[in-house]
Amino acid sequence: MRVKTRQIRLGAVPVGGGAPISVQSMTNTRTEDVKSTVAQIQGLTEAGCEIIRVAVPDMKAAEALGSIRKAIKIPLIADIHFDYRLALKAVEQGVEALRLNPGNIGSKERVREVVSACKGAGIPVRIGVNAGSLESDILKRDGSATAPGLVESALRHVSILEDMNFNDIKISIKASSVPLTIESYRLLSKKVEYPLHIGVTEAGTLFAGSVKSAVGLGTLLSEGIGDTLRVSITGDPLDEVRVGWEILKALELRQRGVNIVSCPTCGRVGFDCAGIASRLEARLAHVVEPLTVAVMGCVVNGPGEAVESDVGVAGGNGVGLIYVGGKVLKKVPEEDIIEVMAEEVAKIIDEKKRNRTSG
Repeated sequence: MRVKTRQIRLGAVPVGGGAPISVQSMTNTRTEDVKSTVAQIQGLTEAGCEIIRVAVPDMKAAEALGSIRKAIKIPLIADIHFDYRLALKAVEQGVEALRLNPGNIGSKERVREVVSACKGAGIPVRIGVNAGSLESDILKRDGSATAPGLVESALRHVSILEDMNFNDIKISIKASSVPLTIESYRLLSKKVEYPLHIGVTEAGTLFAGSVKSAVGLGTLLSEGIGDTLRVSITGDPLDEVRVGWEILKALELRQRGVNIVSCPTCGRVGFDCAGIASRLEARLAHVVEPLTVAVMGCVVNGPGEAVESDVGVAGGNGVGLIYVGGKVLKKVPEEDIIEVMAEEVAKIIDEKKRNRTSG
């Protein structure tokens, strides 16, 4: 059961209010390099990114936002810190949302200018509090970042906007500590009805970041907390999107692309199960249609899992039995398994497309 939140919109993408949990990422290009930034966003979009955020550290970056906005298909968030003029320029350039903390961009008059611009453009603000940048008075009082402290910080920023009659808000309160992140979002979700953007910040490299994000986000999502997410990984933003989708798929909250079911391997495996599963996953990475593909290496669980999949193989002794729709299609040599399975996946996708068109 999802925790009830109000709904906001980032362009065509609804967030909160029961809308599908959206997958976000952030570019790591220089924002003023429009060509590189657009190319990265287009690649992320193809991988399933639904909302993209870009850093806006200076006016050159802010002035590039309009050109970026015109060249991409997903909502664009401008990440602003300290300088209200960058926020005003970002709104002028047509972004779909701002990420800023109103307490950090100057006087109330300057905040009011930004709020007025957002109201005029009909765009929301994401308040983002991180454990690493809490207000000094909170840190002095608590001694370190705590869940109540993070929530208090977020609510301070929220109250500034609410006092200006602005409620088009979503909130994030992130930490690199998984337990602290979970505790903070649990507490926040009981205090507000604003949609929540969830993530474990500064989670690390691909392996560690994926594990921390799966544990943290998976726990929150399983409790119904979270309306949009970003997986934080040091490296290629494509990995953030892929891991984000895998988390949603694992919890059966959303489906996209191929779900690879493959055995963990043991002494009974009679063919290159791990290699075939890995190469097949890469071969089918472009597929958007939700499908289950099984690669099984022995007679114990292999046939059962293969039967339950859209396309599967139960292999051994240098050959594989190919299953399609729960039935044995044919036996093929091990070296042909990937090609045959990819062909069968393509046939299923084509058939689904024809059925949708005719329907």
